[in-house]
Formats: sequence, structure tokens, C-alpha cells
Amino acid sequence: MHHNPASPTEGIESKDANARQHPEQACQPEHQETRQPVIHDIAPRRTRDFTDLTHAFAALLGMVAVLLIAAYLNGMTKGVETDARNAGQALDWLMDVPTTLLQQLTAVCIVLSVLIQILMNREWLHSVVSILALLSGYGCCAALSAGLHATGSINLISALASNGTGASPLSLLPDMYAGLGAFLTVAGPRRIHSTVRWGWNTLYIVAAILIIVSWHSVPGVLVSFALARVVGMLIRFAAGSENKGIWGKHLAEALHGIGIDVASLTRRIDANNENAVIQTCVDDDLIENSRIYDMTDTAGTAYVVSVLDDQKHSAGYFSQLWQWIKLNGVVVRRDRSAQDAMHHHLAMILGLRNAGLQVPSVYGAADAAESSILVFNSTTRLTPCDLHHLSDAQARELLAYLKHANTRGYTHRRITPSTIAMLDGSTPVIAGWQNGDCASNTANMALDKVQLLALLCACIGVERSIAAARDIWGDATLIDIAPFVQKAAVPAATRALDGWDKHLLGTLRDQLKTLLPEDADEQLETVTLSRFSLRSFIALTLTIVAIAVIFTQLRPDAMIQAIRNANPWWALLCMVFSVVAWIGTGVTLAAFMDRGKRHPFGIFCSQAASGFTAVSMPAGVGPAFVNLQFLRKSGYKNTAATAIMSAVVVSQALTTVVLLLGIGVFSGRNTLTGMVPTNTLIIAIATVALVISLAMIIPPVRKTIITTYLPIIRSYARQLIEMLTKPKEFGVAIAGAIILNLAIGMGFWAALLAFGYRTNPIETMFIFILANTLGSAVPTPGGLGAIEAALTFAFSSVGVPAAVALSATLLYRICFYWLRIPLGALAMQWLDRHNLI
Repeated sequence: MHHNPASPTEGIESKDANARQHPEQACQPEHQETRQPVIHDIAPRRTRDFTDLTHAFAALLGMVAVLLIAAYLNGMTKGVETDARNAGQALDWLMDVPTTLLQQLTAVCIVLSVLIQILMNREWLHSVVSILALLSGYGCCAALSAGLHATGSINLISALASNGTGASPLSLLPDMYAGLGAFLTVAGPRRIHSTVRWGWNTLYIVAAILIIVSWHSVPGVLVSFALARVVGMLIRFAAGSENKGIWGKHLAEALHGIGIDVASLTRRIDANNENAVIQTCVDDDLIENSRIYDMTDTAGTAYVVSVLDDQKHSAGYFSQLWQWIKLNGVVVRRDRSAQDAMHHHLAMILGLRNAGLQVPSVYGAADAAESSILVFNSTTRLTPCDLHHLSDAQARELLAYLKHANTRGYTHRRITPSTIAMLDGSTPVIAGWQNGDCASNTANMALDKVQLLALLCACIGVERSIAAARDIWGDATLIDIAPFVQKAAVPAATRALDGWDKHLLGTLRDQLKTLLPEDADEQLETVTLSRFSLRSFIALTLTIVAIAVIFTQLRPDAMIQAIRNANPWWALLCMVFSVVAWIGTGVTLAAFMDRGKRHPFGIFCSQAASGFTAVSMPAGVGPAFVNLQFLRKSGYKNTAATAIMSAVVVSQALTTVVLLLGIGVFSGRNTLTGMVPTNTLIIAIATVALVISLAMIIPPVRKTIITTYLPIIRSYARQLIEMLTKPKEFGVAIAGAIILNLAIGMGFWAALLAFGYRTNPIETMFIFILANTLGSAVPTPGGLGAIEAALTFAFSSVGVPAAVALSATLLYRICFYWLRIPLGALAMQWLDRHNLI
């Protein structure tokens, strides 16, 4: 067989005039040796590989780890450097190496050799992007050096500084590794360009030499290398990397290797072109991110050819990894390469056929370069199933299909609406078994059944689905899978169906519980499937930040001294006011909630839990976040929950402003005009207005805001106005906000009395609310540092002795901040156990 010598990158279309006039001759043996295949393909294009993002994130974590070790474990870094230099004592001759010349030679040789190879291969765009990466590496290294120098950390700066980096803040890190490393990262991969491989090896050797001769520090070199990988990987992902899969005539040659003489091969340009990370098409049994071709051999047999490239497979691999991380107690496949995925897919199809199930007819598989090929016969065709008109009989066929597969040990593990297909237009089947496996355990089988049953419930309703499942699976099976009926088991695509609502799983679970015999002692306890959730991630993050804040900002000696000198009864009263403040915020929240959804102790715990979030969030953000989550768990949709939370904030802010103005006018204090930074406020308002105006000037941004976000804002504003225009509810909310302001103001008054200093409660409340509001505006966790400084300065400026003002501030923060952390953590646990946050 002879192929068109034209490269597939030029768009191949080889046609024989005689064959075009007499197509029937294509099947005659005497023409098989002379006829050229007709190939319609698209030139290879640069591909964004999600592996690059993973490598960039890993490098960023490594860089942060090195910086933390350098800052807080300075002895370890010095010890590593000492060991490296002691190990290099046998190479004393290295001390005579001219380090500056060595760096210059290294940079010139690496850049020239790599660029020459790239340019000789006519990879023009590749060379441009590589040079941009080189410059970006140098620039980012200078910026990072300046940022690290600006921290003022003596330990960090001394650990990173070295003889070869100079005294300038911009040269704290050795920029050679950042620039050359980013350049080599983008110019790679090393398996394709030999000069890139030798460039990396040379750079590593030079780095070791310069560390031994004390020219560069170990932490500086490691941070520079990590920065190079971050910059290089991000640029490579943004620009895309060259696809090394097979195309055009090379694909025809690979098919010839498995016994197919190609007569015509046409790429489906419109297949898999959705704007999504993972794209599938039912014609090749839902292979993720594949290229699909229609192919006819010289005998006239039609095939569908699916080609999966390694770069395109990475998104599917990460999806498998995410399922493996997310789910607990179930086995998830992790196919690292396109070859592994395709071979497994072929084995699954053949195994299901051997088990007696109807599956697409597959011809065979082939591998070439960085691509794997799966060929399907066109004798059987899969078509998407119209789930809006799914009948009970078709639902029973699907249930029986899955039961048969599970009985033979096969599980699917990702049943979504797209996997429900029609074979030859009449038989409903479950497609896309590439993520499944054989010899599966009972947990995976139960997960399959829950996914299919939930899908059917969203399509035909809960009662009809359970009736069909009872006929096919039986009551015992439904009772066994009931503990697996939970959100973590159901794919997001199923939850996006029109027939889905947030109560569907609860209704399904309740219906399955009714199948239990009346005398049954067992309870359907929910199996823990989700290893990871947004709630657990947020809780872990808050805990880590809280621990960091406590250990870095807690001043136990000053606090112990303040408590020791304070009157215990007034200190206890200050703590009582702290609890009363929670009651005030709880009253404001409850005022806008429906009577049937008010849980008094739950509301109080939600306000107490804000004391825990305050240690890791700016003042005011933590309570708003907790209120929003609490309202969602109480049954409010996102828009309604946001409106209620906003109404709470508006009530509290309005009350604070009115109290400030009222007390300020009647007390005669001019502190308000002296402490509000007018220019800063005007600049901030003008900046926000400018940003909004610029956004609206740009037509695409304006269209997006008007069509996408404006309806949401209108709905939210309408609900907010409705809440604020209810006199009774708004009055109760204002009362709660007054209790809050009085409690925190009187709390500081009690703190002053604890140290024997008597003040006017009204004036104390005014100055405290003003100073506390200004300090809370600083975006530190809980206003830490800013509130202490604002309170101390404000009360010192009105005549309170500085020592008393500081001691009262410390006592107040102990009662209203530090002691709230453990109490808030306990409240958070209670809310979590009762599924209220």
C-alpha cells in the first residue's frame, strides 16, 4: 500500500482520479497495491497539558516549604550547607574556579545549544515562548527577591543570602537557576530535545559546584529552581506544548499494522468540541478527549477510529485521581497513560461481551508514538438516549443490564446521563466502561446501583424507579444499598438534570427505609464515602490558620500579667458581656428567618462558631461566612441565604452608624471627624467606581454582567428589600444589633473598671465602637493587631493612662477573641454533628 507523501500537517487529501470515477474498483484486489488512501486530517496543534499545572503547583509547594524551613529552621539549612561543603573538601581545586565566568559560560552554552536545536527544527513559536520564559524567570526572581527582602526576616534573609547574590534587594536569590530553569522547562520536554536534557544536567552540576564553593546558598538555589518550574510550567500550559501523537498517513500506517488497509480516513472536526475539560462522544464509547475518525478499508468495511493522545489523557487521569481522593472505601482506577486507558477499555468491552451483554463491536487496538488507537466496527452503533422520554420498560432493561454486569464482577463506577445510550437505536445499554473494572468488591457494586437508581429517579421519578428496581434487583438489594444513598455517590452530571432537586436523595433514602421488615433490628446507617468535602477542607484550613495565628501572635506573658492585675469580678463581667454579644447577633439573625426554621440553640452556636472563624478571617467576614453556611443547611437557597445574611449585616451596620452619630452629637465628642481618614475613604470609593466603570466600558464584560450577573443581583436585591421592609422583623433585628453594640461597648467599660479606672459608660461606648470599627477594617484575622492598636491609641488620646488602656485592651481581647476560639471550636463541632454547618 502506498501513502500520500504529503505531511499530515499540511492537511491531507489524496485522491485517485480513476478511483473517483469508478468507486466500485476500490474493492477489487488488483487495485489494492496502487490505490492511495484518501485522508482528511487536521494539522497537529499545540495542546494544553494539565500535567503542567500539577507540576507548577507541586513546585510552588516545594518553594514555600523551603522558605519556611529557611525562616524557622535556620539551623537545619546551615547544617545542610556545612555538610555539602565538608563533602566537597576533597575537591579543593574547585575553590579556584572563577565563579562568575562559570555562570556566564553555563548560561550561554545552554541557551545557544537549545535554541539552535529548536530553530533547526523550525519550531519558531517554541523558540519565542522559550525566550519569554527565560526573561520571565529572571524578572520573577528579582520580584520574589525584593518581596522576601521586604519581609525584614533576619533568619530568612541570612539563609538565602550568599557571596554571589550581592547586596541589592533584587538579587537576594541567584537568578541564573530561575531564568535558565524556566527556559529549559518551556523548551522541553527533555525526551524530545537532547540539548534540553544536557542543559538540565549541566545546570545541576554547576549548582552543586557553586554551593560547595560557598558562592550560593542551598535554600537560595532550591527556591530559584522551584520558581523556575512554577514560571516555566505556567507559561508552557498557557502557550501549549507540541502534540506528539500520530496523525494522517502515520495513523493509516498504524492501522495497517493491525490488518486494516485504509481506503479513506476522515477526521470528525465537530466531534468533542465542547468547551469542557473532559469531552466525550458516544460513537467511541465515551473515550475521554479522543480524536474520532470515520474510516473505510479497501474491502468497503466501515469503522470508527478513536485516537487518544497522552497529553489529552492527562485531564481524565486527574479526574480519576480526584475520585480516588474524594471517595473513601471504594476502588477507583488510575490509568497513567493513554495506552493503559485504551487497553483497559478494550479488555472491559471484551469481558462484558463474554459475559453475555450487548456492547459496541470492537475490532482491536494499536499504539504508536504518544497515541493509542481503538477501532470500532460500524456494524453496531451507539446513539444518545433521550432521557426525557425514558419508559419504565427501558429503565428495567438498564437495571437488568447493570445487575448482569455486577453479577459477573464488573462495575462501571461513573454512571452519568451521558453513559445511558441506545445500541442500534433500540436497546438501552450502559456505555463508557473505561473507568470501571472487573473482580469488584461489594462497595463498588453498591455505588453503581446508587448512581443508576438516582439517575432514574431524576428521569422518571422516585416511585417508578423504586418499583422497577424492586422487580429487577429485589428488596434485599435495595436495603443493602440504602446506606450508600448520599450526595458523594452521585456524579455532578446527574445532579444537574432538570428532574433533580436537593430533596431527591432524602426522599429516595426514606422510601428505601420503608422496605425494612417491621421486626428488623438493624438500622440503615450511612456509609462514609466522601474522604474530602468543602466543609472538611474549610475546617482544616481554618484550624491551620488558627494555630499559626495563635503561635505567632499570642503574647502569653502580657496577657497573664493583665489577668493577674485585673479585678476578677469585673473581668468575669467582661466575659459575660462577650456571651451577651452572641445573643444579640443571634436575635438579629433569627429575626429574618422563618419561624419553622428557627433553632434557638443552633442559632446561638452558629454565632459562637464565628469566634473560631475569626481567628483565620478578617473581622466581620467570619460571622458572615458562618451565617451563610448555617442558613444553607437550614433549608434556604443560595440567593435567599445571601439576602438574609446581608440583611443582618445591614441592620448591624445601620445600628452602629446611628449609635455613633447619636452618642457623638449628644456627648459633644469630635473624635469622629478626627479619626476617620477622609482622603483614604474618598480614594477607596473612587477606585471602586473606576473599576466598575472600566468593566462596563468593555462590551464583552458589560454583556456578561448584564446577562449573567445582573439577574442574580436583582433577585438578591429584591429579597433583601423585602426583608428590610418588614417592620416587625426589622425592628427585632435592630434590637439585636443594639444588644450587640451595647454588649461589646460595656465589655470594654468593664475591662477598664477591672484595672480601677472609672469612665463615663456612654463616652466609653462611643470611643470604643469607633476605634473597634476602624480597627476591624484592617484585613487581618479578627482584626488582630489593628484592633489592639486602635483601642490603645484611642483611649490613651482621651486621657486614659497608656498602661491602663493597654491592659484593658488585652483583657477585652482575651474575653472577646482568644477565649472565643475554643468555645467556637466546640460550637462548630456541635453544628457539624447536627448537620447545621
